[in-house]
Amino acid sequence: MIEKKNVSQGRKPWFDSDSDTPLIQEYARKLDSFLDVVADGKVDVAEIERQEQRIVTIMKGLEPLLSDEAHGKVTELLCEVTSYDLMTTLHMALKSRSPIQFRG
Repeated sequence: MIEKKNVSQGRKPWFDSDSDTPLIQEYARKLDSFLDVVADGKVDVAEIERQEQRIVTIMKGLEPLLSDEAHGKVTELLCEVTSYDLMTTLHMALKSRSPIQFRG
């Protein structure tokens, strides 16, 4: 079990204290940037590019604040989250494909 340290009152916890369920996706669904994009039921390339720019801006502001050890752990986390996103997207794309193959 992971040792839980005292968390600052101003921080949003990453996990539900009772179930250890990650809360990040719940927070993301409440972001104005997300709600604005999904309001019309479509996601276009410009909206994706704006989201990418928000991520880049946050990363550039965060990187110099991190110790070498924290930088390594955050880099690993970002890579794992990106891998998870790619796997999830691929899974959904493959799942939505028709099981019937055209035989011409």
